[in-house]
Amino acid sequence: MDLNYTAEQDMLRDSVTRVMRDAGSFADRQKRVALAWQAGAGAAEARAAQAGPFWQRFAELGWLAVPFAEADGGIGGGAVDFGIVMEGIGRALAIEPLLPTVLAARLVAATGDPAQKSAWLAPVLDGRRRLAFAFAERQARYDLTDCATTARQADGDWVLDGRKAVVIGGHAADGFVVVARTAGARTDADGLSLFLVAADAPGVEVIAYRTNDATGAADLVLTGAVLPADALLGTAGAAAGPIEATVDFAIAAVAAEAVGAMTALCEQTLDYLKTRKQFGRPLGDNQVLQHRMVDMVIATEEARSAALHGALMAEDPDPAARSRALSLTKIEIGRTATKVGQEAVQLHGAMGVTAELAIGHYFKRLTAIAASFGDADWHIRRIARIDAAARSAA
Repeated sequence: MDLNYTAEQDMLRDSVTRVMRDAGSFADRQKRVALAWQAGAGAAEARAAQAGPFWQRFAELGWLAVPFAEADGGIGGGAVDFGIVMEGIGRALAIEPLLPTVLAARLVAATGDPAQKSAWLAPVLDGRRRLAFAFAERQARYDLTDCATTARQADGDWVLDGRKAVVIGGHAADGFVVVARTAGARTDADGLSLFLVAADAPGVEVIAYRTNDATGAADLVLTGAVLPADALLGTAGAAAGPIEATVDFAIAAVAAEAVGAMTALCEQTLDYLKTRKQFGRPLGDNQVLQHRMVDMVIATEEARSAALHGALMAEDPDPAARSRALSLTKIEIGRTATKVGQEAVQLHGAMGVTAELAIGHYFKRLTAIAASFGDADWHIRRIARIDAAARSAA
């Protein structure tokens, strides 16, 4: 198998590197964070703050369209191509909600009819709308089938009740793809459905908040939210498969983002060790610190390999093989992200966790990635369940 990038992928990587380098310094990034989370800002203000030139630039360059079929207005890329974009996002520590929008839009592409794609997918690809995937609930603890939010039919409409927690990118979303139960018990895989919900729809409350890594999220409260019949995506009760496939794709994406962040940490830490002097000598002359720096680079390369393997498996037609591979990727990314983040902070000393230095912000983002879409313990249990099911079927 040839694991080298194609000529087109090299061009995409060069474009991403150039654009994110020109996006400005860490201080510029912090100004964007402050703008998005100014005192008293709510969901509407956050959406406005993140609808600036950076988002339109993403759309103009086709980054939003990378992992979509040409028939849907995309450029026909896959998880590897989108991983190139996400690595650049991680390296620049960007706060724009690219991944949440793409995840929700992929569900529209996979399950929506032509009218739904025209109304929701097309505006996403050209940068006019941002979406978020509302699937998690407080009691679920990463269980994708644990859903207490309900949807029932009334007079030809759908009525949704429930609460979605930590909707990544929800603070800046114009609309949501919401998981709700139309049949079955709370933890049944059957009976899960997907709905398109506008952020300003009656009965919908978006509680926006800043996360520790400054990317932002929201809780979504649905209180008798009345949706038209065409708000249902796909077949009622058959959303478990698309939900799991979307989360696996998300794992591949955040793995690539983590590689970008780890690469930046290695570069900035090496530069610090070369220039920071103690007793008249650079810190990098200390052999113990050299060894720790090498360990950081090795961990980053291990993460890069794991991320690439996950991206290659993200669209495998065998759901069990795909999920098992992505769980292994997530476990490795959690280990290496923790290793590199902690080492970078320690090698910088106390200043590594100050707000003025980028190091601590990379560490926060890597910590958030390690906990997103299932932590290491949850994925170990997931692999055990997949292997047990395979043995039972043999």
